[in-house]
Amino acid sequence: MSSDPNKRERLNQKLRTRKLLLRAASELLSEGKTPTVAAVADAAMVSRATAYRYFPNPEALLAEVPLDLAAPTVDSLFGEGAPTDPEDRVALVQNALYDLSRDHESEVRVFLRASIIRSLQDPDGTGDHFRGARRVALLDEALKPLAGELTREELEQLKTALAILVGGESLIVLRDVLRLDHDEARARAELAVRQLVRAARERAPRELRAS
Repeated sequence: MSSDPNKRERLNQKLRTRKLLLRAASELLSEGKTPTVAAVADAAMVSRATAYRYFPNPEALLAEVPLDLAAPTVDSLFGEGAPTDPEDRVALVQNALYDLSRDHESEVRVFLRASIIRSLQDPDGTGDHFRGARRVALLDEALKPLAGELTREELEQLKTALAILVGGESLIVLRDVLRLDHDEARARAELAVRQLVRAARERAPRELRAS
């Protein structure tokens, strides 16, 4: 994420708005209603124009609601009893996100399709965010024990590499391209993220590691 505090705050505000819309959709579903984007906007007290920028159609909205409800959070993964070793913490994130994608594979594929279509309409990335950036928060928390061992630049680079390997996109590669079954796919993905953390730590300057 950007180091510019103003840009970061704008991003956080967009993510909060997006979360409000998803929560409103979930509440309407719990009442037995099939929410439209307009109805969700009204329930969330967000302008309809804004809501349509985040969710251009009900399909995109309804695909993400169950993902948002089931997605792991920093609190759910890193509460009391969470591992302290950075490698184990990153593996925890990987496995939790893989399990989410496996258990909600149809919704993940619809969600990714909607995201790709939106990205084609906004190639410069200047519009409203249409991704929740859940993995970023989880990886930030997972990598906290490395703050005194890696430089800030090294941590950012490691997080970037890990973000490529976790989440729904990795399931597509593991399943559709490599043709792995779920057990093998999950195991190989965990090994990959562990190897990245291990390699980053081995490259860390000796003086930082000693301190």
